[in-house]
Amino acid sequence: MTRSVAISLSEIVLRFSRSSGPGGQHAQKSETRVEALFDVEASNSLSPAQKARVSQKAGPVLRAIAQDERSQLRNRELAVGRLVENLREALKVERRRRPTKPTAASRKRRLEAKRRRGETKQRRRPPPPD
Repeated sequence: MTRSVAISLSEIVLRFSRSSGPGGQHAQKSETRVEALFDVEASNSLSPAQKARVSQKAGPVLRAIAQDERSQLRNRELAVGRLVENLREALKVERRRRPTKPTAASRKRRLEAKRRRGETKQRRRPPPPD
């Protein structure tokens, strides 16, 4: 999964149901829709800090659904892949922003643009009455 985290498939619960949408008899009879669930708190693969981060960003239970394909096997692969991607995103540590000051050139450009805009508006005004 990531360099520091590997999750076993036994921690992912798969539920199957009938898929919605077109597909005729096949779609109405076979359970090809797959829902993959991962309980963050019950996981043995994640450290307490990782569990806290994932729970804060994505919630205590991650869920991914796939009903794109006619095959249950392919939908299972898609659902697990989406679940892994969600977990990867939730584990990502955001870099802190270091506040910066505007450069002298950018301040000069901003003031020049304001001056030009003011001149444009000045020219639009009707001349003063004599």
